[in-house]
Amino acid sequence: MAETRHDTFTIERRYPHSPEKVFAAISSPELKPKWFAVGRNASDFSIDFRVGGREHQLFTMGDDTPFPGTIIENDGRYEDIVPNERIVHSSTMTLGGRRISSALITYEVAPAGDGARLRVTHQAVFYEGADGPDMRKHGWEVLVDNLSEVLDA
Repeated sequence: MAETRHDTFTIERRYPHSPEKVFAAISSPELKPKWFAVGRNASDFSIDFRVGGREHQLFTMGDDTPFPGTIIENDGRYEDIVPNERIVHSSTMTLGGRRISSALITYEVAPAGDGARLRVTHQAVFYEGADGPDMRKHGWEVLVDNLSEVLDA
């Protein structure tokens, strides 16, 4: 019988930037690769930012990873967008051509004092051979920290 694992986690960060600036960094085809693809060998990173639009990423894992030369592909769709407030994105990940997970990711941006609060909720099902919830959460924590560097630039 096929094995699946389900998991949900939420990561929250506060940034000393306006909600509009944070939202732009998450949604912009020019800015998102600067925090989402840091340290990855991306051969494709395309964003069609609109409800129903597609987001696609293709990465080759480096020699310093457990699977050097292996292709990771993320293929997703924007399900809901409320400008400067919310993005809901569905995504499927493959590793070496094998589907390893499907996820629903919700970004919520809100004013917080003189800046903004970002809440990222990741709901996923992990299939056989997947990285699993702990590694995925760690990866997202690194991503939202990378976002801070892009916002501060």
